[in-house]
Amino acid sequence: MSLHVKICGLKTEEMIRAAAAAGADSIGFVFFEKSPRYLTMGEAMKLRRAVPEGVWVVALLVDPDNALLDDLVTYVHPDVIQLHGKESPERVAEIRARTHIPVMKAIAVSGPEDVEGAAAYEPVVDMLLFDAKPPKTMAGALPGGNGLAFDWELIGARKPRKPWMLSGGLTPLNVAEAMRTAGATMVDVSSGVESAPGEKDAALVEAFIRAAKQDADLVKVKE
Repeated sequence: MSLHVKICGLKTEEMIRAAAAAGADSIGFVFFEKSPRYLTMGEAMKLRRAVPEGVWVVALLVDPDNALLDDLVTYVHPDVIQLHGKESPERVAEIRARTHIPVMKAIAVSGPEDVEGAAAYEPVVDMLLFDAKPPKTMAGALPGGNGLAFDWELIGARKPRKPWMLSGGLTPLNVAEAMRTAGATMVDVSSGVESAPGEKDAALVEAFIRAAKQDADLVKVKE
């Protein structure tokens, strides 16, 4: 079993180095202005140079226009584009064709119908990401990074036909259980390794990666 751990919403060179040293496989840059993890294009350009070779840079976008996409490709050169808005399958296909960069579409989940709906994106994406859908009553909810979990067994009921990542409410304490329940080999965390909104904690990042990768090793031994 090969596990991939993504630490999303990094904002400093120090935290990028800490995450990479702890074993992160990818790090996420957030380009959504309402998020406490938001980066400007200039900030992302500088941070991009601090990412070690072999670690993916994932750019999180929410319903991006073509101008933002063009700037992203020109100045940041991400390895993956993560779409976290209301992009239709047709728009996802356009973005993938325009940028020539692998695309991961985030699917907000609260029930089995949401997991089933991911099938519409499978022909046009390289990867999927399943995150918790915030309730309509949640004030100030973001497209992601709300610290909410969903029923992980929903993924097991319908295995996607494309590589997929599990997100939403994961922490060092529950990531191993989440992986086993959902059958996930790719996990993503943001708020679950923060000391305050947008402020990553290096000890929590290390604990999360260690918990996820140790569990993957145990599963591999059992197999």
